[in-house]
Amino acid sequence: MTVRATLKTQLTAWRHDLHRHPEFGFEEHRTAAFVAQTLRGFGLDVIEGVGGTGVVGSLRRGTSNRAIALRADMDALRIAENTGRAYASQTPGTMHACGHDGHTAMLLGAAQVLAAEGGFDGTIRFLFQPAEEWGQGAAAMLRDDVMARAPFDEVFGLHNMPGLPLGHVETCPGPIGLRLACIDELGEPEIENLDLSAGSDADICRFEIAVDDWRRLVVKIRHPKSHVCGQLQPK
Repeated sequence: MTVRATLKTQLTAWRHDLHRHPEFGFEEHRTAAFVAQTLRGFGLDVIEGVGGTGVVGSLRRGTSNRAIALRADMDALRIAENTGRAYASQTPGTMHACGHDGHTAMLLGAAQVLAAEGGFDGTIRFLFQPAEEWGQGAAAMLRDDVMARAPFDEVFGLHNMPGLPLGHVETCPGPIGLRLACIDELGEPEIENLDLSAGSDADICRFEIAVDDWRRLVVKIRHPKSHVCGQLQPK
């Protein structure tokens, strides 16, 4: 049986377990230990305690010295859960209300599939970041020399979006991504201080892509067509 055959069941089980045991920023000790143990089970090299409770897994294939990173956040919010679900939070006053349990499970799933199937030449870093909700986790990992300890050329991440049709993703080049970086590294949004008049690179675009072929998806993101690009103003 292939990894993909049981992936949905495995992702659901991981996500439910993480949801039952939410941890606030820089307190993700159980979560980090679970992530590290799971990654090692896939054969990855693992660094723990990066920036406090961050975890980095490395998967190498082939001979290339190229490296990219895939990133997820792990922390929960100080919110009491009253959903009544079987996998509801067992930690009073703390809940995965922003979906970081799902992000963590998704990145673990990506690591499992890539470790089993390969299909690339180089190194993939799997970054599990603490304390995203209050904007300190990325900066803490950088101060802890994550780039020297596990170097990479590019980093990719995503965020769940309830209400988006199943099988679709949305993306925005330019200021939206920059705004997220400002929130995460500086602790608060600084969008009002950015120069948004620099031309096409500063245009705020929104387009939706049906996910049926990931290679075609990448082409669409890199070459968005003007007729599927509408204005989206940051809040």
